[in-house]
Amino acid sequence: MLTLRQLQYFEALAKEGHFGRAAERASVSQPALSVQIKDLEAHLGLTLVERYSGGARLTDVGEEVLEKSRQILLAVQDLQAFGQTRQGPLTGPFRLGVIPSIGPYVLPDILPRLRQTYPDLELILRESRTNNLISELEEGQLDAAIVALPLAEESLHCLPLFEDPFYLAAPKKKLEPSAISASSIPMDDLLLLEEGHCLRDQALQVCSLATNPLMKSFGASSLTTLIQLITNGYASTLLPQMCIEKEAGLDHISLIPFLDPAPSRTIGMVWRKSSPRSKDFEALAEIIKLR
Repeated sequence: MLTLRQLQYFEALAKEGHFGRAAERASVSQPALSVQIKDLEAHLGLTLVERYSGGARLTDVGEEVLEKSRQILLAVQDLQAFGQTRQGPLTGPFRLGVIPSIGPYVLPDILPRLRQTYPDLELILRESRTNNLISELEEGQLDAAIVALPLAEESLHCLPLFEDPFYLAAPKKKLEPSAISASSIPMDDLLLLEEGHCLRDQALQVCSLATNPLMKSFGASSLTTLIQLITNGYASTLLPQMCIEKEAGLDHISLIPFLDPAPSRTIGMVWRKSSPRSKDFEALAEIIKLR
């Protein structure tokens, strides 16, 4: 008969495209995983996987079965989560994702409060870019994520938490404005995070530009790298307030606020609408708002 284990192994194979890597992902031997996949195919009467020397790929019908399989596995996870919520808010495992431009500046404040307020919580943290976290949320690999809003995914519930204003960070000069407008940002001297970081997209929105040929082509991999480059007079950048509050090495940088209406990003928490852990999300949101 069809089993959850078969569906889990099938999902692992779909992710890895290789029986050996899928077996490692599922913490099982390759022969055992292969047998379970064949049993799944026999039970359904369908060929789900095309096998070749370099790995495996799903057939067209395999892709359809994968979608239905993921729905079943998510429903099972939600059932388990429902039972867990009956024990009280934020008890047991909770998988939280966070983007790199938020994690280092929010987590140090909220983790001690979480340990003190919810001692039975087993928090599992995952730091990655927004697109990765959204995919992992939708696939049930995460319970919630702290990201910058808005998001377009209709399957997710978004809860705004607080606003995070932007500042222009520039090498120190003798004459500096007390405030600056977004239209006055020196585009030929602007350095941002590399492609794929949502903070880069938000900074470009502040400038009302998608791209600009005058911008420096180098993209930094982290806010810490940006700050070091600005400190050494390389360029200017936009920094969120939460970064300014926590990062070291800002003594040699001018931090110039924006004129009203000052641009900012909205920090929020997102989760699947079908998740039964609403009380957990509410409790975690209250802790984050206290930062």
